[in-house]
Amino acid sequence: MADGIKFSVGYQLMDEEKIFLDIVKKFRKKIDEVYFAWLNLPSGRGPIADKIGYINWEAQKQIEYELKQFKKLGIKLNLLLNASCWGDLSLSTVLANNVISIIDYLGQETGIDSITAFSPVIAYTIKKNFPDIEIRASVNMRIGTITAMEQIAELFDSFVMQREYNRDFQRIEILKNWCKKNGKKLSILANSGCINFCPVQTFHDNVISHEIEVFSKTNIMKDIPGNCWTYYKKRENWNTLLCNSWIRPEDIHYYADFFPVVKLATRINPEPEKVIEAYCIEKYKGNLLDILEPSHSGLLFPYIIDNTKFPDDWFLKSTDCGKNCEECCYCKDVFVQQKYG
Repeated sequence: MADGIKFSVGYQLMDEEKIFLDIVKKFRKKIDEVYFAWLNLPSGRGPIADKIGYINWEAQKQIEYELKQFKKLGIKLNLLLNASCWGDLSLSTVLANNVISIIDYLGQETGIDSITAFSPVIAYTIKKNFPDIEIRASVNMRIGTITAMEQIAELFDSFVMQREYNRDFQRIEILKNWCKKNGKKLSILANSGCINFCPVQTFHDNVISHEIEVFSKTNIMKDIPGNCWTYYKKRENWNTLLCNSWIRPEDIHYYADFFPVVKLATRINPEPEKVIEAYCIEKYKGNLLDILEPSHSGLLFPYIIDNTKFPDDWFLKSTDCGKNCEECCYCKDVFVQQKYG
């Protein structure tokens, strides 16, 4: 495995015989941190132990066991309190007390090194009551400017950069320099499958925050109008998959000077080991969509985006362009040349 960048990987409560701990053990030299949500608490993904009313009563025991084992391996733990919406509890002492109780409990049972938050109220609560715990601003806060970081600098110790700027090294350098001067940390999410500058992201994030309530209702439709799942049902939109923020495993080393730790989305990917291995060895042979989260591979099936068929100038072209996708045809041409794999 290549030296350099280490990874922050998202915990899954796996259903098969193999548990997430096995994956972490296999790649422990390249894993700096495991980030995890707590049971059925709202977060940036659906609940862990509640599947439309069916409760996995063994979930807490299993999660605590694996968290303790991660710590024994020297792996840091990052608690996710990153839901975008807490409804009528958003400004409440009930929410603050809930956050404090969870941190108190996990602090005694497993230990916590950092917490990822979306809500400034949660960040304020943590900073006030647990000043020694690193507070990280969620990627979903879309922090991509110095002004934004300055505005919340008293609340957060580190930031996961707005993913739309993953291929903009000029902006990355500016943000990194500000963080260095101000004692802050900066990271990125490498394998998001989301559409850049998605106008439906906030709505979608809020739906996920209330997933238990939303999907216990009889809803008018399965997919959210206008979101990526609806957009990519149309074949003529497939080429825009190449215009998004993901970074190929083969190109991740270019980011080593800026990000000692890179976040990988693996909490709902059906094959998290495949994702982690690809970035650890900086090489992947297969359908690129399979290592993204969300993956839209099912919408393109039987077509794929073959990661081995990208041209040699892909990284240079995709990071040194004017970001004017309406007039530039490079990504579209690469997609067409693949012949869909």
